Amino acid sequence: MSVEKELSSREGEQTAKVYFVNIDEDTAGQRIDNYLMRILKGVPKTRVYRIVRKGEVRVNKKRVGADYRLQSGDVVRIPPVRVAEASAPVRPADKVIAQLEKSVLYEDDQLLIINKPSGLAVHGGSGLSYGVIEALRQLRPENRTLELVHRLDRDTSGCLVIAKRRSMLRHIHNLLQQKGKVEKLYHALVVGKWAARKQLVNAPLLKNVLQSGERMVRVHIDGKKCRTAFRVMERFPNMTLVEAYPITGRTHQIRVHCLHAGHAIAGDEKYGMDEDNQSQRQFGLKRLFLHAASIQFELPDGRLLKVEAPLPDELAGVLSVLRGK
Repeated sequence: MSVEKELSSREGEQTAKVYFVNIDEDTAGQRIDNYLMRILKGVPKTRVYRIVRKGEVRVNKKRVGADYRLQSGDVVRIPPVRVAEASAPVRPADKVIAQLEKSVLYEDDQLLIINKPSGLAVHGGSGLSYGVIEALRQLRPENRTLELVHRLDRDTSGCLVIAKRRSMLRHIHNLLQQKGKVEKLYHALVVGKWAARKQLVNAPLLKNVLQSGERMVRVHIDGKKCRTAFRVMERFPNMTLVEAYPITGRTHQIRVHCLHAGHAIAGDEKYGMDEDNQSQRQFGLKRLFLHAASIQFELPDGRLLKVEAPLPDELAGVLSVLRGK
């Protein structure tokens, strides 16, 4: 058993000795605080920061800050620390397991891309026992380093990328920081007649949290720069199917930019009008009509990977009704 596996398995025990961990290429690039919280399961976050601050954790025999990024070849000293017994993870519902098992669009030894179902959050928290990543970790226990590469809103379906290795996670994150290196395309059904000439929405977005705890995003001059390109795909009476290409990557970007353009996304209960959402039920729409249709980027070996996610049946059915089929 490796040192990392031994540490993460010692629930409810006091590690009675000092451990020395050699950092490999897959672990390199990770912050020391995040690394420690991952392998010291059950140790409170405050305790992790305390042992780093007091110098009990050393890298190459030297003190480091919590924000130090590990490098391949580093030797990390981990002091004796009590690992609290963790509660058993909540098992995902059988329906969720079945959905995820048939949602795989692409997989190799470093990467997993799924067609995320609508209604399933990408990770647990905020009252949710689990999300996609927690469910996948239970379904794929042999893949101990599964990590989300990016996020999708809970109600959005489509291409979601999960890295199996830290090296792949770093590779795609590096691409995401470069303009045009990762191409994401979304399909959205919006309210009203989208003008063909409206091909770019350039409006800064600002996040804020309401007293209820709900996170909202709005266009504001003090927000972060944000741009989304649009193309009309198909027109219906008082509705338009558009293709959205986010040039930047902000929270709720496409939803808020559509609203700013005067065309809320159909079925959007957060930013849309209640009367519009109610009337759209006559077409069989019971969810947000936003779908991550494809993603494209270059793999480390130089090959270009493009993965497409078919439109879910419930959204395809809405379009069939609108087309009169």
